[in-house]
Amino acid sequence: MRIILGIQYDGKNFCGWQIQPNERTVQQTVEEAIFKLTGKDLSLTGSGRTDSGVHALCQVAHFDIEKGLPPEKYAPALNGLLPGDVQILFSMLAPEGFHARFGAKKKTYRYTFYVSDVKLPLKEAYAQRILFADVKKMQEGAKYLVGEHDFKCFLASNSSVKDTVRTIYSCKVTARGNEIYLEVCGNGFLYNMVRTIAGTLLYVGEGKFKPEYVKEIIESENRLNAGKTMPAKGLMLKTVCYKGLKLPKIY
Repeated sequence: MRIILGIQYDGKNFCGWQIQPNERTVQQTVEEAIFKLTGKDLSLTGSGRTDSGVHALCQVAHFDIEKGLPPEKYAPALNGLLPGDVQILFSMLAPEGFHARFGAKKKTYRYTFYVSDVKLPLKEAYAQRILFADVKKMQEGAKYLVGEHDFKCFLASNSSVKDTVRTIYSCKVTARGNEIYLEVCGNGFLYNMVRTIAGTLLYVGEGKFKPEYVKEIIESENRLNAGKTMPAKGLMLKTVCYKGLKLPKIY
């Protein structure tokens, strides 16, 4: 049977999701807990990779096991074996044909800024400090990102991916108190894409770019025309959606 896990993690002490030699990763940490629980060396498949330092409100993953605990019991059992910076929100039986990676239809990422003249220790681990940003201009610039485009301009230079066309369903910028949130929902994302979108819209908010310049950046397909890639600490995988499957929302 195939078990779905909803996983939340604080990414600051992880070198990303995917297993890497001699590094602490989320995938390896959860797989080790599964081995302790079941005595079986099982592979965990996530909806996608998150980079070093990136957080997840609800990453979705699955593993296969012939028989064992009732599906809903894996979450509490694994949490007793996991460290505090990664926990299982829920576990459930997967419907026929489910695949955590290939079945994902939409993903939503959030990037968080906070506006302050000084570093605020309680925000620094999960948000990027800025001095000023015009939220209305950022909102105007964000509109040009919606739709199907070749997003090569937001691709990290060291990436070898060939297909750079993606669809952005929504791109929203909102403010609450001294925090500014960028939320991007799409069918998939390139390496560093959301962090570079965040840097580009920050330049718009700071007045370095005009909002309409975002359209020119996309059309140029040139990374050098976009803004800087923001630090990983402000980025969080928020949700993953699958057709015909409603996942528990307990976060």
